[in-house]
Amino acid sequence: MMSSRTPGCCEGKPVAGGTAPSFSPQEMFIRMAAEHVPQHTFGRHKGTFSEWKERALPEVLRTLGRWPEAVPPSPKLQAEWMDRGVRKRRYVIDVGPHASAALQVNLPGDLADGEKRPAILCWHGHGLYGKDPVMGNAGSDAVRENIRVHNYDYGHQMAEKGFVTYAIDWIGCGERNDALKPHFLSTAGDRDWCNLYYLHATMLGMTSLSINLTHGRAATDFVTSLPGIDAGRLGVMGLSGGGTMALWTALTDCRFQAAEIICYSDLWALFGIRDINYCGAQVAPGLFGLVDLPDLQGLLAPLPLLVDIGAYDACFHVDNAMACFHQVERIYEAAGARDRLHLDLFPGDHAWGGHLSEAFFKQHLATRCRATCPGGDATPQTSVA
Repeated sequence: MMSSRTPGCCEGKPVAGGTAPSFSPQEMFIRMAAEHVPQHTFGRHKGTFSEWKERALPEVLRTLGRWPEAVPPSPKLQAEWMDRGVRKRRYVIDVGPHASAALQVNLPGDLADGEKRPAILCWHGHGLYGKDPVMGNAGSDAVRENIRVHNYDYGHQMAEKGFVTYAIDWIGCGERNDALKPHFLSTAGDRDWCNLYYLHATMLGMTSLSINLTHGRAATDFVTSLPGIDAGRLGVMGLSGGGTMALWTALTDCRFQAAEIICYSDLWALFGIRDINYCGAQVAPGLFGLVDLPDLQGLLAPLPLLVDIGAYDACFHVDNAMACFHQVERIYEAAGARDRLHLDLFPGDHAWGGHLSEAFFKQHLATRCRATCPGGDATPQTSVA
């Protein structure tokens, strides 16, 4: 049937009122985000840093929703082996109701009996391989290439430098990817499991973040019970989506004394809404209504923070990343903690810079004390009925 509509009528042409109509929902969101000013943007706050943080942080943490209840880890040591001077252990632990995860612990080869070392939780970013490249498990050409491109094996390299490191897969990645062996689920089609898990979680009053943080906390609870680990000297680091997890881990778990956020600095209106460079594993309902990403990072202050930015990063453009960092810098200055904020701006793409990490964690994990807890003394663990 022929349409009576005149071809091209009102498409891209100004109408009465002056602006061209847009039928694009994506364009609608881009324009809304460009005009949006979050409620607790630090730049519009007139009081002190402490007053801003006291108001903003509780509201930000509430966006995570309910947390799965904690469960006993019921650990099983599956294997132990040496790899280029690092002793590696694989455990299977329970991390939440109806959920288990493979946990890898990398121990420095020179760790002596009775000695305790600081430990670093190493979160991985998005990708098929999960924790494997991060922990240096170069078992295939594909994983070796993944490590080379992103300088991705910080969990192995930091163990070589004397730290205990540990990692699990977050939901949807590595051994917890429902599309891969042994699950082989095809019900999602070509949809992103991260987004589907977010839909499931919010239907239950949770978020993917609160679930992954609970699972990371379970791994930390178990690792800090092991001999050789100083539970009072913990750090966290992660690349890209792992930077998201490092940020939220440090915000919600007071045991961590220092954090490294690698190639996860930008502005949500740009990398998130404009570029669609985020997923359900990184967000919480109403979060951008409260803060932008620089504010979220700034809420860590005065916690020691190392930020890695790749000058040639195609994922988080250096102009936006530096704009984010300068806003975080202003927050740390207001907190009287500018000396605790460090930048590794390196000539590389979306990768771990690695130039300052060893010195940063050695400095800030040298003692067991911690001046502040960004998320309070404990994050409530609310179970789902």
